[in-house]
Amino acid sequence: MVSTPRFLPAGERAVLAEFADLAGVMAQRAALAAEPIPGVTETVTGARTLLLRFDATTDAAAVARALRELPPVAPPDSEADVIEVPVVYDGEDLEAVGAMTGLGADGVVREHTARLWRSAFCGFAPGFSYLTSDGASLEIPRRPTPRVAVPAGAVALAGEFSAVYPRTSPGGWQLIGRTEMAMWDLERDPAALLPPGTPVRFVAVEA
Repeated sequence: MVSTPRFLPAGERAVLAEFADLAGVMAQRAALAAEPIPGVTETVTGARTLLLRFDATTDAAAVARALRELPPVAPPDSEADVIEVPVVYDGEDLEAVGAMTGLGADGVVREHTARLWRSAFCGFAPGFSYLTSDGASLEIPRRPTPRVAVPAGAVALAGEFSAVYPRTSPGGWQLIGRTEMAMWDLERDPAALLPPGTPVRFVAVEA
């Protein structure tokens, strides 16, 4: 059951809705996608929040009331718009992840490719999408010591999430593979390949 969000003002043209958990955020965002609120011009998703920006003809109270009255729905499970990400599973931490989960390296690959993942929110770096899926078998902690540089395209796990690093950057996630697909491209609209709500399936390929 999704709890009622808490609403906070965010300047003159935005309101922030705080939820108890990520499931509440995703359910409410799916409801907004199915039934947009008049006057809302942008929705920004966070791990526990939805920021709704609105135009000058709308006010925060009206937006909060409309969102409160909008029944949350489950994200659609259709695979019509799934983005397939080809992955070479040769990450530096793959063997360690296999040991931590008890699945072995091959089992990690099977689990990772069998699931339908969904972009929950973006953060950390442009194009970095936090992907979630059903099941806890791949939930693992971050590395105790982050790497100074994780290469662009690295496919990783941490906590309940999977992600692809869009550019070379420091990072503490467990690396299980790599892809050549660009997560962030300013020549593309939208620039992020996996904006919130996008369904994703990883596909194992040879190097």
